[in-house]
Amino acid sequence: MAEKHPKWRHRLFHTYFLLRRPMTLGARGVVLDEAANSVFLIRHTYVGGWQFPGGGVETGHTVEQTLAKELMEEGNIELTARPELFAIYHNAHASKRDHVALYVCRSFRQIAPFAANREIAEAGFFKLDALPEDTTPSTRQRLSEILGGLEPPLFW
Repeated sequence: MAEKHPKWRHRLFHTYFLLRRPMTLGARGVVLDEAANSVFLIRHTYVGGWQFPGGGVETGHTVEQTLAKELMEEGNIELTARPELFAIYHNAHASKRDHVALYVCRSFRQIAPFAANREIAEAGFFKLDALPEDTTPSTRQRLSEILGGLEPPLFW
């Protein structure tokens, strides 16, 4: 019996749409230590400003797998429960095709102190009322949305 929808046909259409409408997806984590009233931020070596840890979703990985990997690489942070998806934003600052899934992470542990590397110059927990001066405007806005119970906009 012939397949109703042959696999080659599915792959052909998938490849066509990938080339015609490519999209990138990233995952970022807002790691909140509510007991200490602080948030974990990073500063890249190649981009200015303090921001949330995260990175691009690679082929074959889920968004949550990517988030867990990036938190470990960028801060030695291990999730101890599933993070909460807060919003998905269109990140037109990066490109017309980029999207960011923002997660709130309240259940975690830092398994070792962070040590600077080629990608991350600095990282650490900061009091919510004393963020570094050069924290990016987008990072400040996302914190306002999360902590203030505001409706997230569509754009990063």
